[in-house]
Amino acid sequence: MSMKLPKSFAPILFGFLLSGLMSLIVSGIATAQALGLGGNFLFSWLTSWLGSWAVAFPTVLVVAPLVRRIVAGITAD
Repeated sequence: MSMKLPKSFAPILFGFLLSGLMSLIVSGIATAQALGLGGNFLFSWLTSWLGSWAVAFPTVLVVAPLVRRIVAGITAD
C-alpha cells in the first residue's frame, strides 16, 4: 500500500526538499572552508545546516513566487 500526499502539497514539499539539500551542501562547503575537515567538522556542519535550513525553507516559500514572476517576465512563451 502506497501512501501519497495530495498534489496540493507539491510546492511546499518541493521547497522543503530543495532548501534542505541546498543548505546541506552550502553549509558543508562553508564549514569545511572555515574549520577544515578534521576534528569537530561533522558536528559543526550538522549544527550549521539545521540553522541554515530553518532560514532557507521559509525563504524559499516566500521568494519562489517572486522568482517565478521574474523568470516569466524575461522568457518567451
